[in-house]
Amino acid sequence: MSIVRVMLFFSFEYDGVFYPCALVEWFTKIRWDPVTGLWVVHPDTMHGKRDRTVLHVDSILRGAHLIPVYGVEKMPVDFHYSYSLDMFEAYYVNKYIDHHANEMIF
Repeated sequence: MSIVRVMLFFSFEYDGVFYPCALVEWFTKIRWDPVTGLWVVHPDTMHGKRDRTVLHVDSILRGAHLIPVYGVEKMPVDFHYSYSLDMFEAYYVNKYIDHHANEMIF
């Protein structure tokens, strides 16, 4: 299993077949944190840009909860939460968000 961030849901029809798809950004598992018991992931990059791919929606299993790995610097007062998945270098994959995540994640 891998962690992806869905950027866009879209669909198209080709030769009479309907294809529901998603444009996703990939994350790579980098280490297990023994203090929190969570895996740490970071965004995949190619040539300095995040790696994006189109996937069929049937290949997505479930949602994941990512928690930023905060550094030692304070967050700016005007930082908007919607930039969280773009601004940090690494994220914890929260397996404690619900029972199913605890059973399934890595």
